[in-house]
Amino acid sequence: MATKHEQILQYINSLPVGEKISVRQIAKDINVSEGTAYRAIKEAENKGYVSTIERVGTIRIETKKKENFEKLTYAEVVNIVDGQVLGGRAGLHKTLNKFVIGAMKLEAMMRYTGAGNLLIVGNRTNAHQYALEAGAAVLITGGFDTEDSVKKLADELELPIISTSYDTFTVGTMINRAIYDQLIKKEIVQVEDILTPLEKTIYLKTTDTVATWYQNNYETGHGRFPVIDQNIKVHGIVTSKDIMGHDHSTIIEKVMTKSPVTVMGKTSVASAAQMMVWEGIEVLPVVDQHNRLQGMISRQDVLKALQMIQRQPQIGEKLDDIVTNQFITIEDESKRSSIFRCEVSPQMTNHLGTISYGVFTTLVTESVNRYLRAQKKGDIIVENITIYFIKPVQMESMLELHPKILEVGRKFGKIDIEAYSEGMVVGKAMMMVQLIER
Repeated sequence: MATKHEQILQYINSLPVGEKISVRQIAKDINVSEGTAYRAIKEAENKGYVSTIERVGTIRIETKKKENFEKLTYAEVVNIVDGQVLGGRAGLHKTLNKFVIGAMKLEAMMRYTGAGNLLIVGNRTNAHQYALEAGAAVLITGGFDTEDSVKKLADELELPIISTSYDTFTVGTMINRAIYDQLIKKEIVQVEDILTPLEKTIYLKTTDTVATWYQNNYETGHGRFPVIDQNIKVHGIVTSKDIMGHDHSTIIEKVMTKSPVTVMGKTSVASAAQMMVWEGIEVLPVVDQHNRLQGMISRQDVLKALQMIQRQPQIGEKLDDIVTNQFITIEDESKRSSIFRCEVSPQMTNHLGTISYGVFTTLVTESVNRYLRAQKKGDIIVENITIYFIKPVQMESMLELHPKILEVGRKFGKIDIEAYSEGMVVGKAMMMVQLIER
């Protein structure tokens, strides 16, 4: 039986794209309190079902799949640029495929403007009208208004016309940044992208017997199964160790490991890997917010995904990428180790013009990661790091990092790192890491 909260989410999801949603209307339609309706609408916004715009309200928008993650809806554009909707509200749910900056003659501008575009332009009323007629929405910069006839046309064509107080350059930068952020999110592989779905997951019920475990073990060759109740809620996990020495007629609930470690679909694969290494477990049940089973992930699934992420072309550049992309690896034959060299760019400094502590920590971590990967030791999870900042490193100076393995086993490693600039030691670090075997 679905809870009131889930019923509201299902109801919102079933609404046609473009529909307006209000707390009062949902509370009335589903017979719930306004507080419950408000909480569900907020969650729907987090899940990307709806978008809330000041002075307009909440609108059902197209739910984004990983493939079209970088596309923005006009509703999202309004929020990005702190805009005001002048007309065409009924089209706010639509997605735009490209934006055109109207800094040219009208005929040239119209050659570039087509259906599904967003024309970013100042107070040029004829451009507003022609863009709408061509099937494009309009974003007016500089806080300008437009004529009533244009607003009426926008309403008829269901194409938004938005006004923002920002200038054209700032608006272009803000929208680009938002698309970039979407691309970074798209790159992050989540548990829901790699899980074995519920219909393919072998599980046991709390009322089953040990004999059922043996049967599933014989059929699948696996020894670990989640244990659920009649509402598909996860109560435990059962492994060969748990059933050892028990009679075949023993109820699973009596032998299972209760309250197992679980993970949610929106968790990143990197976090799941850390949990598995930390807890020393091979499989993780994937659950929803009500602890109902959604599927399973295994250590092999996670490792495969981590390797795939490394091979993927990076699309949206993150701060770590900006810092570590400048790394040059030099093999030091005399000491049979690697040196990592990088120039301290202005972006990598603090307000004093010297390398920032955060950047230095990132460089140290990345040098160890690359060094151990080259030694075929697999990927790392940093457990702790001690850094000594000895001398400030100036902007545009060359920094060299010399990692050295002090001790390394199958699961753990201790690494010493020395940082040099202009022949002098400027910092030292000691790092303890867990190794994820490939």
